[in-house]
Amino acid sequence: MSASRKQADIVVALAGNPNVGKSVIFNNLTGSRQHVGNWPGKTVEKAEGLCSFNGVEIYVIDLPGTYSLTAYSIEEMIARDYIIYEKPDVVVDIVDASNLERNLYLTLQLLELGANVVLALNKVDLIEAAGTRINVELLRERLGVPVVVTVAPKKKGMKELCEAILKAFKQPTHKVIEYDPKVEEYIKKVERLVEGKITQGLSPRWVAIKLLEGDKDVLKKVSTSLSEEDLAEVEKVRREFIKEFGDPEMTLANERYEVVKRILEGVLLKVRGLTISDILDQAFLDTVFGIPIFLAMLWILFQFAFMVSAPFSGFLGDVFAWVSQALKGVTGIDWLDYLLFGDYGVLNGVGTVLSFVPLIFTLFFALSILEDFGYMARASFLMDKIMGKFGLPGRAIISMILGFGCNVPAVYSTRAIPGEKERIAAIVVNPLMLCSARLVFFSAIAMTFWGRMGGNVIFSLYVLGILLALAVSTVLRKTVLKGEAATFIIELPQYLMPVLRVALSKAWGRAKLFFTKAGKVIFPGIVVLGLLSIFTPSISFTDNVEESIVAIVGKSAQPLFAPLGWDWRLVVAAIFGFIAKEIVLGAMALLYGVGEEGIGERIASLYDPLTMYAYMVFILIYVPCIVTIAVIKHEAGIKWALFTVFYELLLAYGMAWLIVSIGRLMGV
Repeated sequence: MSASRKQADIVVALAGNPNVGKSVIFNNLTGSRQHVGNWPGKTVEKAEGLCSFNGVEIYVIDLPGTYSLTAYSIEEMIARDYIIYEKPDVVVDIVDASNLERNLYLTLQLLELGANVVLALNKVDLIEAAGTRINVELLRERLGVPVVVTVAPKKKGMKELCEAILKAFKQPTHKVIEYDPKVEEYIKKVERLVEGKITQGLSPRWVAIKLLEGDKDVLKKVSTSLSEEDLAEVEKVRREFIKEFGDPEMTLANERYEVVKRILEGVLLKVRGLTISDILDQAFLDTVFGIPIFLAMLWILFQFAFMVSAPFSGFLGDVFAWVSQALKGVTGIDWLDYLLFGDYGVLNGVGTVLSFVPLIFTLFFALSILEDFGYMARASFLMDKIMGKFGLPGRAIISMILGFGCNVPAVYSTRAIPGEKERIAAIVVNPLMLCSARLVFFSAIAMTFWGRMGGNVIFSLYVLGILLALAVSTVLRKTVLKGEAATFIIELPQYLMPVLRVALSKAWGRAKLFFTKAGKVIFPGIVVLGLLSIFTPSISFTDNVEESIVAIVGKSAQPLFAPLGWDWRLVVAAIFGFIAKEIVLGAMALLYGVGEEGIGERIASLYDPLTMYAYMVFILIYVPCIVTIAVIKHEAGIKWALFTVFYELLLAYGMAWLIVSIGRLMGV
């Protein structure tokens, strides 16, 4: 049912960092009485619901997960504006007990806003298992707000949380956290200037802090309520602050962390010495050892995926080849029979693509294991030390890692990146990541030409994509997208033993997504290609593909690619890859007439490894699929979408030519 705020007695907003268990607590409270949609004018998910407790109807809204309320990202702006303008009766700040220092930063910002806060101390079981106890009473005393212990997956503490919400509603607390006395002098100066003049119902103290930080959004909101003299005086105080302390935003951020440290003194009680988690973090996050470990993890992951999936892929390929051969002549219509079951037939093309579903499943199963274990978040944190040198924020590594799965959600994930220029740079380079769609084609070629060493070849393409992305981002950030890179903050989750069922479920979800995409895009694309490969320009049937429409198109463009050693079939396969990269392999199967010989043997009989490696590099770099281009247009605009298409085409051709030229010079 759709949750109605009007029929509720109390309005409660759930706030917190990403991955703190906020959604689980929301589901525990609302059950089936919830509705999920989008925030008005945004593509960010909005979840709202109703909870009944002791005869009281509570309207619960799950705010987007944010690390702060600086309003750099869409999520931060939504969360902040809701608390300011919708004025929920209670804000439940859900914090991860295993990372209190990071989580309480947001708590202090909520208190600055003047919110009526209840703190939900979640994941206490994890920190206790790691050998640490929390003095809840001392934490409650120092924060000056109600603190409730919860374990969301076990629904522990839900009753106590509801009781705390009702009590906070009846007896609101608005704790004021004070910073260093010298900093407080400046805050109070600005506070006196705005107090009694701002009409939006904002906390004068919070407005003062934001104006000192130079928050443009807040300045715009209050400028209509302040005179020019007031604004000039505020700017004067801000300049004095900068002269004494330096960057205001960084200074106040440091002040918050200092307060958090003081609050936590004696709150966290270590009952064990160095834990396994501590030892793992020392290795994974170390600058010297961390990067080799990261590369080794990726290498092992690809080797595992190839070794496990190879027998299943081979079996599926053989089945489709046998079925295609057995059904020849069944329709009685020459052109239809040839289209469906011939050497260039649709069934052979589809079978070739689907035979690599086991590889996709295995790869994402392994990725899920690493993610659930807690390693991927640490890899992101580690890579931040490198990303800054290339003008990208640490959060960009998350979108790049997501790009290994699919560039579409990866581009969407860049919304969390603060700063428009940084975000655009991350969007533009993301298609250089080797997505799972291209992996289907690369796997077939790598297995054919390099056998068991194919995993090393695929690994080299992953590394090349990353290096090119960093190179392009460096050029962009030093030319058309100049600007400072933001500080990267990420939640490092507790190490957990991966649950096999969950990892299999995630992998199946990815495989199912591939099937869905196959039905909507890949299969229709192969059918269109099949039709174009059996009809001449005069729309007459031909069993000679060189007389077909698609051959004429490919032969027209082939001279451009002659220096690379490619025939028109490779050119046409690349053109159809614009629809979806999975089509490239199916297109080659159709155009070369795999039949009993098989796509691998057919390609191996025509090209040497150097030529095919150059072709793989071209497919890695050249234009994104049409869906990704549409998403880039939506997120960054038509100008950057077109820029991405053209620069990747030029870069792809240049890299392929370079590989072939150097290889021939070396006598490869």
